[in-house]
Amino acid sequence: MKLKFKVQPYQTNAVNDVVDCFAGQPMTSGLTYRIDPGVVKKGQQIRPEAEYEGFKNADLALTDAQILENIQNVQRRQNLPVSQSLTDFITFNARGERVPVAATYKRDALAATRVHLDVEMETGTGKTYCYIKTIFEMNKRYGWSKFIIMVPSIAIREGVYKSLQITADHFTESYGKKARFFIYNSKRLHELESFSSDAGINVMVINIQAFNARGADNRRIYEELDDFQSRRPIDVIASNRPILILDEPQKMEGAATMEALPKFKPLFIMRYSATHRTQHNRVHRLDALDAYNQKLVKKIAVRGIQTRGLAGTNAYLYLEGIDISKKAPVARIEIEVKLASGEIKRQLKRLEFRDDLFVKSGELDQYRGFTINQIDAVNDTVEFTNGEVLRAGEANGDVSERDIRRIQIRETIKAHLDKEKQLFAQGIKVLSLFFIDEVVKYRDYDEADTNGEYARVFEEEYELLKAEYLSELAIDNEAYRKYLAGIDPAKTHNGYFSIDKKTNRLKDPAVGARSVDSDDVDAYDLILKDKERLLSLAETTRFIFSHSALREGWDNPNVFVMCMLKHSDNTISRRQEVGRGLRLSVDQHGDRMDHPAVVHDINVLTVVASESYKDFVAGLQKEIAETLSSRPRQATEDYFTGKTLATEHGPVEVTAAMAKQIYRYLVKNDYTDDADQIADAYHEAKAAGKLADLPEELKPHAEQVFQLIDSVFSDAQLPKVDDGRKPKTNPLNANFEKKEFQELWARINRKAVYRVEFDSEELIRKCISALDSQLRVTPLQYTVQVGVQNDGLTDGQLRSGDGFSVTNTTTERGDSIHSLVKYDLVGKVAENAQLTRATAATILGQIAPAVFEQFTSNPEHFISEASRIIAEQKAAMVIERLAYDEVDERYDVDIFTANQTGQDFSRATKQLKNHVYDYAITDSDVERDFVKELDTSSEVVVYAKLPRGFLIPTPVGDYNPDWAISFKAGSVRHIYFVAETKGTMSSMKLREVEKTKIECARKFFDEISERVTADRVKYDVVTDYAKLLDLVGK
Repeated sequence: MKLKFKVQPYQTNAVNDVVDCFAGQPMTSGLTYRIDPGVVKKGQQIRPEAEYEGFKNADLALTDAQILENIQNVQRRQNLPVSQSLTDFITFNARGERVPVAATYKRDALAATRVHLDVEMETGTGKTYCYIKTIFEMNKRYGWSKFIIMVPSIAIREGVYKSLQITADHFTESYGKKARFFIYNSKRLHELESFSSDAGINVMVINIQAFNARGADNRRIYEELDDFQSRRPIDVIASNRPILILDEPQKMEGAATMEALPKFKPLFIMRYSATHRTQHNRVHRLDALDAYNQKLVKKIAVRGIQTRGLAGTNAYLYLEGIDISKKAPVARIEIEVKLASGEIKRQLKRLEFRDDLFVKSGELDQYRGFTINQIDAVNDTVEFTNGEVLRAGEANGDVSERDIRRIQIRETIKAHLDKEKQLFAQGIKVLSLFFIDEVVKYRDYDEADTNGEYARVFEEEYELLKAEYLSELAIDNEAYRKYLAGIDPAKTHNGYFSIDKKTNRLKDPAVGARSVDSDDVDAYDLILKDKERLLSLAETTRFIFSHSALREGWDNPNVFVMCMLKHSDNTISRRQEVGRGLRLSVDQHGDRMDHPAVVHDINVLTVVASESYKDFVAGLQKEIAETLSSRPRQATEDYFTGKTLATEHGPVEVTAAMAKQIYRYLVKNDYTDDADQIADAYHEAKAAGKLADLPEELKPHAEQVFQLIDSVFSDAQLPKVDDGRKPKTNPLNANFEKKEFQELWARINRKAVYRVEFDSEELIRKCISALDSQLRVTPLQYTVQVGVQNDGLTDGQLRSGDGFSVTNTTTERGDSIHSLVKYDLVGKVAENAQLTRATAATILGQIAPAVFEQFTSNPEHFISEASRIIAEQKAAMVIERLAYDEVDERYDVDIFTANQTGQDFSRATKQLKNHVYDYAITDSDVERDFVKELDTSSEVVVYAKLPRGFLIPTPVGDYNPDWAISFKAGSVRHIYFVAETKGTMSSMKLREVEKTKIECARKFFDEISERVTADRVKYDVVTDYAKLLDLVGK
C-alpha cells in the first residue's frame, strides 16, 4: 500500500507565507564556485579540474529593510503580531514570562544569519511535508538549491528521511524534478562532494549529535581529515551557503548547538515546530486551535478510570459503561463471583434494571443491598437500592495497580472493537497503541510462551470480548464477522522494541542521561518500515506494544486508540502523548479520510487514561492553552486597530473608529467581561446563531469582523475533548420498515452528479466589467534611510546594533519596471482561477488600459487580486448554470446501520415514538424543539434525522440535509418533505457556503422529483415546526 499525497490549501498557504518573505529576490540558479580541492598527497590520484565545479545558493539581493517589509506584509495578512525588527528575539523564563533572549543566544544566532523565520504548525498537520514543499518552491522561484534539515534526535532524523522518500514522486509530479537527499555520516564524506557539485536540489539531513557531541566520530566534522584531502567537512558544507531548516528547534537551543550554527554559514534559518520556545519572526501560525477547527487533525476522546471508596462498602465494583439495547439500557459491571469450585474470580457481567448483585455474585456477602435501581444512559450512571451511585469508569473497593492495568487493557480492546465495527466497511484499518515502561511486562523470556504479564492479560480479555462481539453482531454485518472470527488473538498483537544484537531478544531501549527519547536506529527503522504494512487489513497486527521512549517514532495515521500502561511522569506531557495519534487516517487505497462532512465522525482518537476523565481533560486543555501563548487574550480597541480584514473587494484596514465600534459592540452585549476577555455569552450566542446585529457600518464585513473577534483567545474555544464512554449505538426500530418511510426513502435515495454549462463569452464579459470596477493595486513603496555613526561609541551599543542614528527618511513609490523578476502574468492568473490560458489572455487583453497599467506598480498584488475577482465571477456563474444528472447508483440501507457512528448520548432526546431510531442526537436547541414537535404531531407518521453518509455533491463541498419527514396522507398537500433546520433565515447570518449548498440542494431535489409522477418530495429550509406546516400546505 502506498500513501497518497494531495495539494491542500492550508499547506500551500504555509509554504507561500515563508517563500513570500523573499519577494523581489531575483531568480538565479547555478551560481558556480570552485570547490576546495584540499591537499593531494603523493601517490593520490589528481582529479580533473571539472570535478571541482560547485554550485552554491545565491546571496540575498534584498536589504534587511526589504526583507522586514516582506515579513510584515505576510504577518499582516494573517493578523499575526508584526515584527518591528529582524532581531527582536524573545523567550520564556522559568516563571513562564516573556523575556528577551540571553545575550549569548542572540550573539550566536546573528553570527549565523540576520534572517530567522518561525513557522508554527500543530503536530499531525504535515509539518515535514510543508518544509519539503517549501524547498521545491524556493528553488522554483529563486533558484536556491542547497538545504540542510537539522533535527534533535535519531527518531526524527529517520522520520524525515522516510518522508523525503515517500513524497518524492508526489513532488516530481508538481515540480518536474527530484531532490537528492542523504543523511550526513562522518564515515561517508564523499556525499559532501556530490552535495556541493550537483546543480539540482540537494538536501542533507543531520542530527545535532553529529556535530555538538564530544565523541571521536562527532568531532570529525571540524577536523582536517587525511581521508578528505586534509579538508574540514564543515568548510566544504559552508561554502554552499546552505539554507538551514530546524525541525523541533526548542530541543536544539543548547550552547553547543547554537555555537555551531555560524560554522554552517547559512543564508538564513527557518524553524518549524508546534511549540516554539524562543520566538524570532513568526511568519505562519497553525496552532492546536486552528488545526482542530479546520478539522486537520483527529478529535480526541478520553476513557478515564478513577478509583474511589463508596462509604458503606469495600465490595469490588467497576462500571465499564452502559449500552443501549432494543429494550432497556444495559450496564456492564465487573464484580467478584464465587465459582462452583469455591474460587472467587472477577467477571464482567451485563446487568439490567432490578438485577441483584448478591445473587449474581454467587451470594457473596459484600454485595447485599446492591440491587440495580436505575440505569441512566444519558449521564452514564448506575444507582443501587442502597443509595450508592457508580459512574462509568469508576472502580470501588480493593483496587490494585494490576487491576487498573487489566481494566485499561480491556477498555482499549473494547474501544478498538467499537471503532473497527464502524470503520471496517469503509476499508479503514484500526490500530491501537500501548506504551509501556519495561519490555519484561510484554515479553518475558522466563515464561514458556515468552508472554509477559500484559501480553497474557491482553489475550485473556481479547478472547472474552471477541466472543461477546461475535454473539451480538448484526446478521447483515457478515464481512466484519468473518474478519473478526478469522484473526488469532496471539497473532493480533506485536511488540516494537529495541533488539539485543547478541541474543536477538527484545530489550529496553538505551535512553541518554538527559533525554526521554531512545537513539536506537534499528527500532525506529522497524517502526517506519512497517508503517504502510500495518495499514493493510490483510496484516493481522492490530494492537501494538511499544516502549514509551520510542514514542517519537510513532506517527502512524491509523492509530485510533492509545493506552498508557505506565505511570504518567512529568517528562512527557499529555499533549505530547496524544500527539502521536493525531494524524488523519487513510483507507486501503492510501487516500486520506479528510472529507469535511464526516472527518470528525471517522477520525476520533480515544485515549485510555489511568486517571479520571475530568483530570485528564483539565490537564490536556491547560497544556494546550499554555502553547497558545501567541494568541491575544484581550479584545481591546488597540488590538483591533490596524488589523486587516480580507474582504471580497480586497483587504480593508480596521481604522481606530471601526475598532471602537467593535469594542463597544462587545461591551454593550456583555460579550466581554471586566478584564476585556471574551465571555462565554458570546460563544453561546454564536453557537445558537443568535448573535446581536453589528452596527450598520460594520455589517458589510460581518463575517470578517467575527473572524477577528474569534482570533482573541478564550478558554471556551479550546478543542472539545469528548468522553470516550458517551458514544453508543443508536438502534434502528420498526418505524424504519414502515411503508411510509420506505416510500419516502425510495424517492430520495438517488445519487446524482452535477454539471455546469459554461458560456465562455459571458464569463469573459462579466470578468472584464468586474476587473474594471474592482481591481485596485497598492503600489510598492521603498523607504530610504540615511544614518550617521554616533560619537563616543560604547562596546554595548556596537553589540546591540545601536551605533548609528537615523538622520533622514524618505519614502518613494517605486515600480517594478527595473525589477529582474520575470512574471508569467497570463499563466499565473490562469492557474489561480483554473481557466485556460486562452480565456485568461482574452480577459486581461480587454480590460481598461489604466487598470492594466497597475500591473507595473505591483505585479504580485495585481496577480493575486485579478485571480480572486475572476474566481468569484466564475463561482457565481457556476451556481446559476448548475444542473444535476441522476446516476443509476443508490445508497445502501447500511448507511443507517453499519456505518452508523457511536453517538454522544449526552445530546440525546428522550425515547421517541415516530423516529426511525429510538433516540435523536440533536446539535442545537432549534433541533431539539423541532424533534419534540415532530414526535408529538398528529400529522407526522415517521421521520428520520438523515445519517451523515447521505451526501449531495455541490461545487462548494458535499451537503448533508437534516431531516426526512413523511406526513399522513390527506392531512397536508406535500406528504414527503426534506428539511434543513436553521436558527435564523436572514441571509447575512447564513454563510455564503451554506447558502450555496442550500441553493444546490433545491436543484438536486427538483431534478430527482422530475421522474416521480405522484407525491413529489419537497425540500426547504425551516426555522421551526410552524414554518414546516406552512410549507407543506396544512
